Parts: sequence; structure tokens; C-alpha cells
Amino acid sequence: MSYHDGNPPALRHPHFPDFEIRTDPPRILMLYGSLRERSYSRLLAEEAARVLEGLGCEVRFFHPAGLPVKGPDDEDHPKVQALRELALWSDGHVWSCPEMHGTITGVFKNQIDWIPLSIGAVRPTQGRTLAVMQVCGGSQSYNVVNSLRVLGRWMRMLTIPNQSSVPKAYLEFEDDGRMKDSPYRDRVVDVMEELYKFTLLTRDLREFLVDRYSERREAAAKAVLDPQNPKHRIGKQGL
Repeated sequence: MSYHDGNPPALRHPHFPDFEIRTDPPRILMLYGSLRERSYSRLLAEEAARVLEGLGCEVRFFHPAGLPVKGPDDEDHPKVQALRELALWSDGHVWSCPEMHGTITGVFKNQIDWIPLSIGAVRPTQGRTLAVMQVCGGSQSYNVVNSLRVLGRWMRMLTIPNQSSVPKAYLEFEDDGRMKDSPYRDRVVDVMEELYKFTLLTRDLREFLVDRYSERREAAAKAVLDPQNPKHRIGKQGL
């Protein structure tokens, strides 16, 4: 099919939509990537959650213990359903993961694998904001946050520019689990403030921001081919 005489049918100039700015608290889902009793990725996420709650966010955690390994026989597992419901509930995510063999842990990746790109007509991650953080057992690294950014892109999320990487994490937390006052904690506050602001700016516009020409064109083609759609007859007459 050629469009030398004009634009393809589904191509249109983006029209900034009418919208109302929500005033309810931003809803943030916290995911972490370790099952250890004293999990530093969880402690980092908990510290970040305190900051978010101080900013006025509603925060919920998904705890990965008991989540089955991704497979076709566990779609109705209660932990899987709980994770997906939280993803649908959220306006934004915080992902906190330890570095294992230079990359993210299987515990964390398994959670992402259980969140589909679409549930019917609803996309549980598309257009939601994302902040990424990692904890290191040794010197500072950015392998994990870089990998998390790749995952965020594939999940069609809006990953904020700032990020947190905490080296020698076992030295950065008090016995009660609170993060010690340090430049690393200051960075966590910076990241959470940025996530809060990006979420406020984008959550009412996320469908507009991630609207795709290719998907509009695909939907238009399906509508023409649908025998129940009045456009089907028009399409056949035009052949």
C-alpha cells in the first residue's frame, strides 16, 4: 500500500488531550529482589517508601516469597494475582535489586516476568513512572540499574533520570533497618522526590504519552476486517 498522496489513515497530529489533574495521593508499588531475612534491597526499598510517604504518596509492597517460577500452570496462583492487581493499582514503581553475578537476581526478574504487557485491553505497566535502585556487596556498580532500565523500557514505563546505587550495603543500615545518614541516603531522597514529581506530571497523561501509531493502524485494520463492524462493508466495496 502506498501513501505517496498523503498520510496513512492512522497518522495524525498529536492533540493534547483535555484532562483533570488528580489530587489523590500518587500510588507507588515497591518491588525488591531478595528473599534473605535481612535483605538490603528490601531495607533500601523501605527507606525509599518512608520518603515517599513523607511526600504524600500511598505506598504498597509486593513481597516475592512464595511467588512461583514463571510457568504456564500458575496463572491463577494467589501471589501472581496479587502482583498483577498491585501493578494495575499503581501510578509508579520503585525497583530495588541486589547485584548477583553482575546483573539482577532471578527473584527480581521472576516478578517482572509475571507482569504481562497487557491484561485484556489494560496495560498494567505502560506509561507508569519508574525509579531504579541497587545494592552492592562490594564496590559501587551500576550493572543492575542499567539492566532495570532495559526492563523498564520493554515494559513501556517512564523511567526517571536519577537512580541510586549503594556500595557495601551492609555498612549503610542500622541494626533496626533504617538507613544511616550519608550521601547515599541523600541520593535516595533525591530519587524519590524526582519520582514523585514525574508521577504527578505524567499520570493523568500516560495514555497520551505512550499512544502509538503502529497500534492505531493495527486496530483500524482489525476494525475493517471485523464482519460485525459497519466499516467492514465499506472496506470490501473499496477493494
